[in-house]
Amino acid sequence: MTKTSNRPENSIKGGSDDILNTSIFKLAWPIFVQALLSMCLGYADTLMLSGYDQTAVGAIGNANQILGFLTLAFTIISSASGVIVSQYLGAGKKDKIGQIYTLCIAFNLVLSLFISLLIFFGSEALLHLINTPDVMLPNARGYMRIVGGFIFTQAVLDTFSRIFQSNGKTIFGMVISLGMNILNVGGNYMFLYGPLKNLGLGASGVAVSTTVSRIVALIVAFVLFSLFIDGNLSIRYLKPFPTNVLKTLLRLGIPTAGENISYNVSQLFVTSFVNTLGIVAINTKIYANILSNFAYLYSISVAMATTIIVGHAVGAGDYDFAYKRVNKTMRGALIVSVCIACVNFLISPITFSLFTGNSDVSDIRTQIVSLGSQIMFIAIFLEMGRTSNLVIINSLKAAGDVKFPTYLGIASMWGCSVVVGYILGIVCGLGLRGIWIAMAADEIIRGIVVAIRWRRGTWRGKCVVDDEPAAELPTVEG
Repeated sequence: MTKTSNRPENSIKGGSDDILNTSIFKLAWPIFVQALLSMCLGYADTLMLSGYDQTAVGAIGNANQILGFLTLAFTIISSASGVIVSQYLGAGKKDKIGQIYTLCIAFNLVLSLFISLLIFFGSEALLHLINTPDVMLPNARGYMRIVGGFIFTQAVLDTFSRIFQSNGKTIFGMVISLGMNILNVGGNYMFLYGPLKNLGLGASGVAVSTTVSRIVALIVAFVLFSLFIDGNLSIRYLKPFPTNVLKTLLRLGIPTAGENISYNVSQLFVTSFVNTLGIVAINTKIYANILSNFAYLYSISVAMATTIIVGHAVGAGDYDFAYKRVNKTMRGALIVSVCIACVNFLISPITFSLFTGNSDVSDIRTQIVSLGSQIMFIAIFLEMGRTSNLVIINSLKAAGDVKFPTYLGIASMWGCSVVVGYILGIVCGLGLRGIWIAMAADEIIRGIVVAIRWRRGTWRGKCVVDDEPAAELPTVEG
């Protein structure tokens, strides 16, 4: 294997050489479990409510669409921290690690507190923006005010998760997610079917259990950071304020998060289109998203594991190593994720029947099962493009190539998912099927373009370590 430069001597405990020599499987399997558990945490509310109230299912789905979009503001810094920490660790430089940790957590805490207030007082207005049906408003509003009012806990927790991953401690996120799910499911049962059922809180009770589980998880994350991560958190790192570090984080984070922000904004428009198609389309979309997300769990886990290695390799100047690792990862992820999507399609009559098993209206149940099977067939093609996007775009960002994925995403998402989706789904009358075809085209187009960019090597030489100005840092005792 040809190296573009020699790896530096690494003095950091669990340093870059350890990361580069670690198998993808060892890094990826805890991320896989964490992703599964994180997805379950969001969907546990929906699934447990499906046997309680179908209207509440749609309400929670609409509320989570908005909450998911607003939480992307936090990824501006947390995603940038993953890039810069990995590259600094790869370069063997630990002089600014504590300062980066402190700044990321402090910035996200302040930003998320502001957003928490926005959600609490503006939940109803936000729900009206995506045409949430009036019958769903009370449940959606109550859920948003509780979960959204404490959304700052998720912001700080996400930052800790990025720090753990960049240090190769992927198992920490898995353990935290497992605990969150146990607490959340237990709380949901208590409010919906257990001794607290008589309170009649419904969706609001589910929101309470979700929030409590996140608060506990945040406490655990802080303890794990203090015990096992080489670095400190201290207000002293912010005096004087590290303007240069913040500029670097924003320079990386704004375009890095831009692709995700663009996607979620486009999905708000898509949701608005779907909400005009009736409850069959609304609930089919929610259930189809649940099943489709299982198809990409493997891809996202190996993609995130690969970005850890790419960041360390780029920091060490070993671009050839990063290039080959990404190519190998993408081939395997594409095969597995498409196979899962095919299985999803084959069993979709069964799975959609399970989702709607307690529906009081048999005609609605039949329509959801039929439409759901058609959507899962289209999802096979969607998965082909999405897998390439997950692996390559995240690797481009880890290498410091952060602007191109954003520009591409804006053009493709809005041109295909929104414009073509509206034309096919609403104007041409294909409904949810037309919208899903447009989203598949979006993913496939972007997947092809980023694959070409990765092969051309435009991302080489974009390491941010050498660009970061040196600064005098205070000494902080651990």
